Amino acid sequence: MDRRAKDIAWDRVSFCCFAVLLFASCAPQRSPEETLKTALSYTELPWLPEARHIRHGKDLFGITVHTPDSSLARYGDNRGWWQPGVPTKGMAYKWGGFDTPETYLKGLKQGKKAGDIANSYKIERDDAAVSLGSVGIDCSGFVSRCWGLSKHVSTKDLPSISTPIRWDELRAGDILLKKGHVILYSSCQDQFIIGFEAGPIPTWRTRRGAFLIQYLKNSGYAPWRYRFMLPPKRSKDLVPYYDIQFGNSVPFAALD
Repeated sequence: MDRRAKDIAWDRVSFCCFAVLLFASCAPQRSPEETLKTALSYTELPWLPEARHIRHGKDLFGITVHTPDSSLARYGDNRGWWQPGVPTKGMAYKWGGFDTPETYLKGLKQGKKAGDIANSYKIERDDAAVSLGSVGIDCSGFVSRCWGLSKHVSTKDLPSISTPIRWDELRAGDILLKKGHVILYSSCQDQFIIGFEAGPIPTWRTRRGAFLIQYLKNSGYAPWRYRFMLPPKRSKDLVPYYDIQFGNSVPFAALD
């Protein structure tokens, strides 16, 4: 590489670093209560799938799409879940997705496809494999929305707006991060962590689940805290979450 090419490459790296730092300096404050309320608005989102929301093939721009519907097994992945005509809840996973519950439902009404799974094709092409014809959310987009961010922050860039913490310091609203995936922490119960994610196991969707702590550690996850996360209102009590169906504030997670 000649001197000019090196200068251009360095300028691009510098610009990217500057953009990340600028975004971090403008990031909003967020409370654990707001974070969990947003998470539940995704996992409890009711919607009615239709046959027109399915795609297994290329979109208008030539990007290969596979929606996580029940026919996904025909294409080598048995983690599809939604079925046309059957009411369901939880936003579908979409590679590069950053939809809100409102834009997701609006997109479905317009006939966009419900989700788009991750695979080797997507990983190799990264942002170039994001389909504009699908709606949904991916793991880092989900955390970005839960933290109230206006920009989709990738898993590789989340550390730029976060601080590493110890496992025994985890509290509601923190994240567990490894290369390529992130889980939103809610609480700890015995040997399990209760958290939220947009991911593939057991199906491609947003969900709340229990994760064995030792498994997470063995898998390379590390705990981080959003730099602008406010302390919980009741640090030694319970952080409330909001029951989307009934609109009530009920105890959710006991904090250590």
